[in-house]
Amino acid sequence: MASGLQLPTDDSVLLQVTHDSIKSFSAELRFSLQTTIESVKEKLWRKCGTSVGSMLLQLFDESGSKLCDLADNSRPLGFFSPHDGLHIVDLDPSSVTSRVDGWRILHLSGKYTISEEAYNKLDSNFRKFKEKLASQNATGNQNKLPDNYMVDLCANIKVGDRCEVEPGEKRGVVKFVGKAETAGPGYWVGIQYDEPLGKHDGMYGEGKRYFDCPPHNMVALLRPDKVK
Repeated sequence: MASGLQLPTDDSVLLQVTHDSIKSFSAELRFSLQTTIESVKEKLWRKCGTSVGSMLLQLFDESGSKLCDLADNSRPLGFFSPHDGLHIVDLDPSSVTSRVDGWRILHLSGKYTISEEAYNKLDSNFRKFKEKLASQNATGNQNKLPDNYMVDLCANIKVGDRCEVEPGEKRGVVKFVGKAETAGPGYWVGIQYDEPLGKHDGMYGEGKRYFDCPPHNMVALLRPDKVK
């Protein structure tokens, strides 16, 4: 295994899985964080029909923004700290499920690029799915968690503290502790990572800024139980 990451044997995560070209495919699936990306692809192949060799997996956060590509098949899923959305891209132009309009496939490197405009034009993508889901369940979701959710876990977390985020052993500095209404009820912790592993600059949701950080994809807003 390429990673030395140590994960509890009972660690798992429930992810909302979508497909770039199969509009009807959407499922909540549970994965062990110790499972390799290759094994995740094999499980999804049985669900959607996209072959393992043609499958690219992408992680998305709760706002529908892309976090990263799961490009290393030998890594355990937990290495990438998944927590919300998993999106399947079919890279085979001859596949009955593939959609290459708007995508540029670089066959020599095995990589692709897509512009923000082209991504937004797709009839079905993870961001649109999350927006629709949030719109339908906004009231119900707000009532599920109390206003002081996880406040007790913030007692020993202070702005300026060095910290480590689990899973993934990512390290950084605490930049914010408190309520973040645009992220959801309860208490949140804003982290500026030492490496470019995040996606924000302290602004979250509908233009709401909770703290200031350099715009270098180094920031994340997390629940306090993920921070130590």
